[in-house]
Amino acid sequence: MILLDQIENLIKPLKKSDVPEFGLMSAQHMVEHLTLTVKISYGRIKLPEFQPSEKNLKLKEIVMSDNFEFPRGVKAPGLGDKLMPLKYQNLEDAKDALLESISSYRAYWEENPKEQNIHPRFGYLNRKEWDHFHDRHFKHHLKQFRLI
Repeated sequence: MILLDQIENLIKPLKKSDVPEFGLMSAQHMVEHLTLTVKISYGRIKLPEFQPSEKNLKLKEIVMSDNFEFPRGVKAPGLGDKLMPLKYQNLEDAKDALLESISSYRAYWEENPKEQNIHPRFGYLNRKEWDHFHDRHFKHHLKQFRLI
């Protein structure tokens, strides 16, 4: 996963005052959103089991394709036009939390290579699928703040 391997350097220039090219998130909201998603992917945050709809299974197929890029304006499941309250004191603490969650993600999958964890739209994903999703998801948000 190229982006996760480079994320520390990619987010280093991100400042609190940076304005997104698209979307509602502040720089800190974006970093905290990525942290939350990573924590879901290694089971640190548990989601209830569910059977994904046919529509979401088709969307999963599209997202997992090699050419997919998240469109601008896509909404996170369950959030709509609302932003979650900020969890960390500042952007630097949020960046540290993201890097820590990525480290935990790597350790988890080293110890549990056959595990699967629930994605909020697609149901259970294995490590290869989560890696692929994170690559696309991180790229979307890094472009949001012109970091790539």
